[in-house]
Amino acid sequence: MDIQNESRRLLDAEDGDEDLTGLMSEQDAYLSKVKNRNLYLATFVSVLGPMSFGFVLGYSSPAIPELTSISDPRLRLDANQASWFGSIVTVGAAAGGLLGGWMVERFGRKLSLMFCSLPYVFGFTMIIAAQNVWMLYVGRVLTGLASGVTSLVVPLYISEMAHERVRGTLGSCVQLMVVLGIMGAYLGGLYLDWRWLAICCSIPPTLLMVCMCFMPETPRFLLSQGKRREAEEALRFLRGPDAPIEWECARIEDACNEEGSRFQMSDLKDPGVYKPVMIGVMLMIFQQMTGINAIMFYAENIFEQAHFKESDLASVIVGLIQVIFTGVAALIMDRAGRKILLIISGVAMAISTTAFGVYFYLVSKNHPPTLGLLVLDIQSTAGEEPHADLAWLALASMAVFITGFALGWGPIRG
Repeated sequence: MDIQNESRRLLDAEDGDEDLTGLMSEQDAYLSKVKNRNLYLATFVSVLGPMSFGFVLGYSSPAIPELTSISDPRLRLDANQASWFGSIVTVGAAAGGLLGGWMVERFGRKLSLMFCSLPYVFGFTMIIAAQNVWMLYVGRVLTGLASGVTSLVVPLYISEMAHERVRGTLGSCVQLMVVLGIMGAYLGGLYLDWRWLAICCSIPPTLLMVCMCFMPETPRFLLSQGKRREAEEALRFLRGPDAPIEWECARIEDACNEEGSRFQMSDLKDPGVYKPVMIGVMLMIFQQMTGINAIMFYAENIFEQAHFKESDLASVIVGLIQVIFTGVAALIMDRAGRKILLIISGVAMAISTTAFGVYFYLVSKNHPPTLGLLVLDIQSTAGEEPHADLAWLALASMAVFITGFALGWGPIRG
């Protein structure tokens, strides 16, 4: 069908009012015929990946206290092993980020998502069937590998699949599902032991792998491979039967043709290139230096060492606050702007980490650490004033709330 004729047909009102339709742009006329049901379905399926990522981040927090006190000596973790169990996932995530960049270009967005669900499932299966500490490590590395691929592929899949009117809203679902996964792991830890929790954590990636079989590849990738007919079928699935998808297909082709050559190191000489790159890289570096991964991996241990009787419940509260403020940030982001939210969350994180630092300093002076760990009792010890403990708990409680608030407004992707 001729694209000019199609555009002309879009601008004709179905009720014959040509003057009113003439005021609409081609894009508005096109989007007025789009049905988003299948688009929302495909987005929901894809964000099962970030939810799985969140379960990986949050799993170690409730699992480590159990594994450090388990009766089986083959699985019992000492302080160093517990530290590795939480942090080794980042090794896999770093490798997964590099692997994901190659996979999306080689296999496409859909297959990359399906493939990355396999290390999730295999990793949690390895943890479930673990007979020694090294099996636990391997399971964490595999889930970290899948997390690295997921953090790259899912935002790309959604951005290439969604149209302009809902792209920002659907993109914010990625971070929301990450924090929902973290809270889910913390909440599951209240009622399940570490093996059953791993079984529950393997459910979202399993659903991801199965459901992605019925979802389309992104039209942009298909067109970049010269598969126009498949791209039109994908657009027809995503936009509904009434949308004249030839118009959008032509726009995507034009955008692909305008991209030009690949990025080269010589491009960094251009201020329009190296300035945004430097800002983005520094933001990511400072994001990691906030210690977010340490808080997520060892939340329950941190609160246990910070005088909380119900450290598992405190972790759930942090997760809940994260979810709330991530949702709030998604709603006000376009109105308030990205910069102001980054500034607010950065200041809040500075206050919260300072409060935690002061709290642990006061605790260490009055409760010397034993065997490298702070073994604390909520009751005031002999010779101490009770109000001192209450003051420290108030300080820590404030830090809990501010931490959850800041992590909800600031990006926490590992």
